[in-house]
Amino acid sequence: MRSNGTHDFKRTVLMVSIDGLRADYLDRGLTPHLLAISKKGLRAKSMQPIFPNFWDPTSQTEFHYNRVESCWNASWWYGEPVWETAEKAGIRSANLMWPGPPKTTRDISSTYFVPWKDKVPLDNKLDQILRWLDLPLVERPQLILAYEPSLDQAGHKAGPGSALVNATLREVDLFAKNLHDNLEVRNLTDIVDVVFVSDHGMTDTSHPELVYVDDIIGKEGMAAIEHEDGWPAMGFWFNSQSNIPKYLDLLLNASTKNPEKFAVYTHDSMPQKYHFANNERIAPIYVIPSIGYALTTHAEGADGMSKGNHGYDNHELSMHAMFIAHGPFSKVVKDLHQERKRLVTRAKGWHSTAEDAYIMDRFQNVEIYNLIVKLLGISETAANTNGTRGFWDTYL
Repeated sequence: MRSNGTHDFKRTVLMVSIDGLRADYLDRGLTPHLLAISKKGLRAKSMQPIFPNFWDPTSQTEFHYNRVESCWNASWWYGEPVWETAEKAGIRSANLMWPGPPKTTRDISSTYFVPWKDKVPLDNKLDQILRWLDLPLVERPQLILAYEPSLDQAGHKAGPGSALVNATLREVDLFAKNLHDNLEVRNLTDIVDVVFVSDHGMTDTSHPELVYVDDIIGKEGMAAIEHEDGWPAMGFWFNSQSNIPKYLDLLLNASTKNPEKFAVYTHDSMPQKYHFANNERIAPIYVIPSIGYALTTHAEGADGMSKGNHGYDNHELSMHAMFIAHGPFSKVVKDLHQERKRLVTRAKGWHSTAEDAYIMDRFQNVEIYNLIVKLLGISETAANTNGTRGFWDTYL
């Protein structure tokens, strides 16, 4: 138990995901509050996201995180969400429009669940978070997950360098300030660990060089496609397995002639770095364009292409997400100057607004699950993940 002076609290973690907040957005001078918060805890240069979209050949349906018919269907979701781990450990969790089903395939649900709804003001979300924190001890969640899509929507609509993105970024930063101020008013800054993340970055796709797939595989090849995954990358499902070798050769030959434009992979040749193979929901042929290029057909042209997008090579820095965390764990961050200098990278030359801060090196977002269970004190009951065992022991 911990006390804020008037009430008892158990270990509490709040994680907020700001969709599409590219890591270097924090260098624009528009997020003073997020930067101030980061100096009290941890911040990473960037966080590498996972690699893209999928379709299910068995059910003949495509997954959409914001459509109830797929995102609430637990069969789409492999693995164990961190809120399920918490519930299994006897910890109440609260999901505020967090992507995922209200109940997992193991018939476990979060204690509190607010379903997805678009265009909900950030102030409303803040109010809901605070209502949960103000509940009596026996009802209060110890894990709160909140999701905000407005920055991603702005990036798609107007592009990452747009005035709309910058204005939305200021709004997100104000939300972070208001959240921190409300925690301070409640004397909770030494009780609640707060983690800000994003899921991916964004790159400009307002004027890409177009690569016409129908010029490569022809009309016959286009007619043989049963389903086409994703954009800007394309996954091809053909109506017959016998068609795969023929059209794979055509695509590979075109890629060999234009290696700077796109790459072509199968499950066997997919780079291990993508962790994107050996699953029935991944297309047998995947074409990945380089940044600056987009795959299309003559019939589609540039119609429907957004001014900003993600889904390119997840090692590209413009695809990278942000990570900031602060709270009581900060008290035990190894803070001896020489040790921190050895363990983390100084911000010199990278974050011009945070010269006095120490910043973690880049890491993969699969490490986040283990951070949350560590902060909640339930690592011993955590699910197996492809995160790095002991990763957070370096910093906490």
